Amino acid sequence: MGFENSPVSGAMAGLRANEARYFWNKYKHEFVTVPATEDTDTLKWIESILAERDMIFPYQPLEVSSFEVQGIKMAYVFYENGLSVNIMYTLEEGGKRAVGFKLSDGMEIPVEFEGKFKFARQKSKLAGTIRGSFFVIKGTYL
Repeated sequence: MGFENSPVSGAMAGLRANEARYFWNKYKHEFVTVPATEDTDTLKWIESILAERDMIFPYQPLEVSSFEVQGIKMAYVFYENGLSVNIMYTLEEGGKRAVGFKLSDGMEIPVEFEGKFKFARQKSKLAGTIRGSFFVIKGTYL
């Protein structure tokens, strides 16, 4: 199941393209996603980290990505409602580890975030207005 099943499919594709451009420009890494059903291990890893904050999403996961660049494990999941969750997990002890949330242009802030997170706005030629937030990961997840 791809982005075409999302009510904000164009904005989600733009958000994915924005991430692809970032990773290419910064790391010369090709950002590739696969259907979530083809990489359930990545989805489970992301969900285990989200559980740290009791965040369980009822949304259909559409696509995921998982890769390592410069000692950082990265993982993404794109949900049908337009939500993108990414994990930045530095493998070296003491490195940065965080969960990022991005909302596709045109989607409402999900109820799971109300009163918990503030969202900053960022303009993107590929994705329109992206709203994002994050939290620092406290536990160990390798």
